Amino acid sequence: MSTLVSLNRKAAAFTSKPLKMFIGGKWVDALSGKRTEVRNPADGTMITTVAEADKEDVDVAVRAARKAFEEGPWSRMKPNERAKLMLKLADLIEENGEELAHLDTLDYGQPLSTTLGFAGAAADNFRYYAGWATKLTGETHTSSIPGEVFNYTRREPLGVCAGIVPWNAPLMNAIMKISAPLAVGNTVVIKPSEETPISLLRFAELVQEVGFPDGVVNIITGHGSTAGDAMASHPDVDKIAFTGSTATGRKIIQNSAVNIKKVTLELGGKSAHVIFSDADYEQALQNAANAVFWNSGQVCFAGSRLFVEKGIYDNFLSDLAEYSKNYKVGNGFDESSVIGPLISAKQKHRVLNYVDIGQKEGAEMLIGGEATEADLRDGYFVKPTVMANVNNDMTIAKEEIFGPVVSAIPFDGEDEVIRLANQTEYGLGGGICTTNLKKAHKVAHAMNTGNVWINTYNITEPNSPFGGYKQSGLGRENGAASIDAYTEIKNVWIDLN
Repeated sequence: MSTLVSLNRKAAAFTSKPLKMFIGGKWVDALSGKRTEVRNPADGTMITTVAEADKEDVDVAVRAARKAFEEGPWSRMKPNERAKLMLKLADLIEENGEELAHLDTLDYGQPLSTTLGFAGAAADNFRYYAGWATKLTGETHTSSIPGEVFNYTRREPLGVCAGIVPWNAPLMNAIMKISAPLAVGNTVVIKPSEETPISLLRFAELVQEVGFPDGVVNIITGHGSTAGDAMASHPDVDKIAFTGSTATGRKIIQNSAVNIKKVTLELGGKSAHVIFSDADYEQALQNAANAVFWNSGQVCFAGSRLFVEKGIYDNFLSDLAEYSKNYKVGNGFDESSVIGPLISAKQKHRVLNYVDIGQKEGAEMLIGGEATEADLRDGYFVKPTVMANVNNDMTIAKEEIFGPVVSAIPFDGEDEVIRLANQTEYGLGGGICTTNLKKAHKVAHAMNTGNVWINTYNITEPNSPFGGYKQSGLGRENGAASIDAYTEIKNVWIDLN
């Protein structure tokens, strides 16, 4: 029986008013006065409006961040003091986790079970990087130069770091671009997607409550084509991190050339998920479904190309279609829902168009398509969709769909599946289901991808680097890799004679 959870009282109060941007420690409207509507993807209704930043607003935010970095206390603050503030913020994120989760469910539609998990992960991410604040080290090098020469290195913050955040998992994706740069002494300017800005604006209130110095964290809201472009091309931004499409990533690289700013990109994917005939069958079914249906398939590393060994292909596909019925599609506030809506009507049309293209090219839709139930018609819902008889040359096997659609491809043996799995311009994720450890390692090592899950999927942690090969990105987020990405190494030489 379905039970609809009421919107958290604090979340309801927060969204009951037009929302402003957080720049230099103050809440401000866009200089132009323009505003953007934010809509609920479950029913299309307007939630609230937010300020719509232009280039001029980006410039104000960058100046505030620069002032906080160069004139304010942040970069010169003792590491343990930065850590204390970050730990307090982590506690506040956790204390307000239900509200933040409700805001995300309202804003991008996914079930509360998912958004509550993201809120908890956001707090954990801050705690992890708070620990790094006191653990930055340099090195000393024994010199071969004649005389007495002392040679050592320092790690120093970059300066102003910008982050552009996607609409899938908006709070968690933003935190990954805030916590690491703050830990090492940078200041940040962050732009959430215009589709999902609400939880990050509430997060900014928590930043203010903790007492971060003005200008250390700045949250601007606006469109990628205006505010995002201005951030990437701003000559006073030292680093930009972006998660989103590969096409936009290319544009960010071009824009960043104005001052050769540091760039981290986490881009698209068309990840291969390999099911061998010797796999634990029930576990493989569960993994295959979760790898692509979780978060409504709006996951850059979704296992959307499903390679199944020929001996079990037909039965596995039939059982996967049946298993997908367990993924109830519905409003994220319905406790029985497993899959929420896609982010927008545009995205729904895009996903369904790919399904149509697949069928025209010869694939068979075993189950799925548009959700036509009366209570879902006003939202942007697509059912878990299983496409059979796919090959690597089809559009649905080559292009990122970003929805709950899996393209199933048969294979015969390890060498063939390695070749097929790597036959893509992407390289973000990959999965393997087998009970043969030797086979698992062979295939994992051969896959040209930044992440491989064996007999599991969708696992990430703050301490583990995440990123892609080929056109799936540039650099890594999480773990020590983020510390490298947000610091410069300075070499100091001293003649002691």
